[in-house]
Amino acid sequence: MRSIPLFTPAETHSCPYLEGREAQSQYVDPRIEPDLDTMSALSRLGFRRSGKLIYRPSCPSCRECQSIRIPTAEFSPSKNMRRVLARTRHWRVSVCDLSDSPEFFDLYCRYINARHKDGDMYPPSRQTYDEFIGESQGNTQLLLAEDDTGVIGVLVFDKFNDGLSAVYCFYEPEREHESVGTSMILRLTLIARSLGLPYNYLGYYVENCRKMSYKARFSPLEVLSDNDWIRLNPA
Repeated sequence: MRSIPLFTPAETHSCPYLEGREAQSQYVDPRIEPDLDTMSALSRLGFRRSGKLIYRPSCPSCRECQSIRIPTAEFSPSKNMRRVLARTRHWRVSVCDLSDSPEFFDLYCRYINARHKDGDMYPPSRQTYDEFIGESQGNTQLLLAEDDTGVIGVLVFDKFNDGLSAVYCFYEPEREHESVGTSMILRLTLIARSLGLPYNYLGYYVENCRKMSYKARFSPLEVLSDNDWIRLNPA
């Protein structure tokens, strides 16, 4: 990978995952537009994309955020996950390019209003949606789940040389009992495997963050530790 300028602002901000903690991030120079090979390499080093920003945690006194990925060839859904897939087998699942569909934006607003009133994306706005969901490095697509009632869930993902990367998922709050988020990640993992891509990158896992606890249910998982990917849990 070619040399990429990085910078770490001195300012900290409230940690979105652990109450009472301060967080700090390291960023790729936003003037740089990484190509696919560079983005793939950055992903392997634990960087994530949020809109146009490419970052990774760089907190001086905390290492709770762990980059994780699913090895797709070894992945086998648990009994509970198979039940989730069975319950949602009537969904129409498809992949499409980014879209400014009003239906997607309305769904995003309902999701944020119901699930993330304590987050920095509340209240939802068209500007925030466009900056976060509508941006792409040229390799971004949407995984859609629909039924006769309309769109149930949207998962934004990037495609890299060695895998897919789940950027963000939002869904109909009233359908939460159907485990929409889990179902979407399951399907993205199976899509990655069908494409011959070895990994599904899930972003960060924080053991003591309730909102992230679902990620530990996927097995096996690999975690980035000192620039090496190691097994977090058994297959």
